[in-house]
Amino acid sequence: MRNAVPRPIPRLKLLAFGLIALVLASAALLGAGAQAASTPIARPQAESLPVSSGKLVYVVPVQQSIESGLYRFLQRAFADAERADAAAVVLDIDTLGGTLESAEAIGKLIRGSPVPTAAFVHGRAVSAGSYIALNAGTIVMEPGGTIGAAAVVDGAGNEIETAKVVSHWSGEMRAAAELRGRNPAIAEGMVDKNLVVDMPQIGRTSSAGEIISLTAEEALKVGYADRIAANVNETVMHLGLQGATLIPFEPTFAEKLARVLVHPAVKVVLILIGIAGVAIELLVPGFGLPGVLGIAGFGLYFFGHYVAGFAGIEHIVMFVAGIALLLVEVFAPSFGILGILGIISIMSGVVLAAFDTENALLSLGISALLAAVVVFAVVRLFKRRGVWNKFILRDELNADNGYVSHDSREHLFGAAGLALTPLRPAGTVEVLGEKVDVVTEGGYIEAGRQVRVVKVEGGRVVVKEE
Repeated sequence: MRNAVPRPIPRLKLLAFGLIALVLASAALLGAGAQAASTPIARPQAESLPVSSGKLVYVVPVQQSIESGLYRFLQRAFADAERADAAAVVLDIDTLGGTLESAEAIGKLIRGSPVPTAAFVHGRAVSAGSYIALNAGTIVMEPGGTIGAAAVVDGAGNEIETAKVVSHWSGEMRAAAELRGRNPAIAEGMVDKNLVVDMPQIGRTSSAGEIISLTAEEALKVGYADRIAANVNETVMHLGLQGATLIPFEPTFAEKLARVLVHPAVKVVLILIGIAGVAIELLVPGFGLPGVLGIAGFGLYFFGHYVAGFAGIEHIVMFVAGIALLLVEVFAPSFGILGILGIISIMSGVVLAAFDTENALLSLGISALLAAVVVFAVVRLFKRRGVWNKFILRDELNADNGYVSHDSREHLFGAAGLALTPLRPAGTVEVLGEKVDVVTEGGYIEAGRQVRVVKVEGGRVVVKEE
C-alpha cells in the first residue's frame, strides 16, 4: 500500500517575499518621486517686454481638471514666487472645472498669498475655474473667452440641485466676488439657476432655469473682467509691469504624473487593482501576476499622493503594518483580533494619505465593493487552486489508484484445495499452493477433505466440500 504524502508549499516564505517586495517597491517609488519633486525646474529663456525693470512675473498654468494635484503645484508656485519677491503671479486659466474642495483650497491659497495675483482667461474659466478667477485681484480675458457656468455637478456630469450644496457653493462664489468688488448677484447666478439677475450693462436679464455664463465682452461690461488682452504680455502691461521678466512656472514630470494618479477616477481604479490583486494572490496562489499588479496599484496610489504632498512616510508604514498583521493572522490565528487591526491599519493608511478623507472613504468603499466582485469571480473560476484546498483532504485511496486494504483473492474462485484444519465453519485450506483462511457455507468439514472455492467477496473466501 502506497502512502500519499503531499509536498509542502512554502506559502509563508512566498508571502514574506511579497511583503518585502511591496516595501521595496513603495520605497523606490517614493524615493523617485521625492527626487523628481525636489529637482529644480529648468526654466526656459524668460520672455520680457521691451525695457527690463528687474521685476519678476510668474506665469502659472491652470489648465485641464482642477483637482488636488493642481493645488499642490500652485502651492509650490506661490511659495517660489514669494521667495523670489515676484511682482505678480499670472494664472493662465483654461479649464472646465473640477472638484469643489480643490477649488476652495486654491481660492484660499490665492487670497492668502502676499504676491498680487491676476487671472488671464485665454479660453474658458468654467465652474470651479470661474471661482479661481474671481479670487484673483485682476481678471483679464482674451477675445472669445468665457467665464461662469459654475453649477455643481456630480462625477457623471449631472447637475446637483440639493439646496445645501447649491447654497454653500453660491455663497463661496458671492464671497469671492464681494472680495474683489464685483457684483455678487452675478456670481450667485452662475451657480443657482433659480435666481433672476438683472444685468443692464449688457441689456440682459437671466431667467429662471438659466445658469449665467459671460463672454469676454460681456464680462468686461458687467465688471467681471478688467481688460481684454490677446496674450500674457498684454496682461502684464495692464498690470503696470512693463519690462518685467516673465517666468513660466511649469510642473515637473512627477507632478504631472501625480495629477493623473490623484484624480478621483484613477484613484478608485488603483485601489481596486491593489485590493483585488493582493486578495487574489493570497486566495488563489501560483500566478504571481495578480500580486505584482496589486503591489503596483498600491505603490502608484501612494506615489501620487506622496508627490502631491498629501501622503507621508507614516501613512506608508501604517499600510504596510496592516498587511503584516493580516499575514500574521493567516498563519497564527488570534480569533480575528490581528485581522481586524490589520484592516483598520490598511484603511487608515489609504484614507489619511488622501487630500480629502471623506472622498477617500468613498473611493475606498467603491473600490472594495468592485474588488469583492472581481475576487469572487476569479475564485469561482479557479476554485481548485484556492488556498483553502491545502486544508481539505481531497485524495481518494481507491483501487483505481492502486490503493487496496487487502490482497485480491479473485484468482482463487473455482480452484480446488485441501482442508488443513477442521472448518467449523472457519479454518485454513491450501489452494493453489497458498494457505488461505476460509469459511464454509455453514457446514462442518473435517481436516484432510478436498474442498472447492465457490465464492470470493473481497477478503472473504467461501468453500464447500467436494
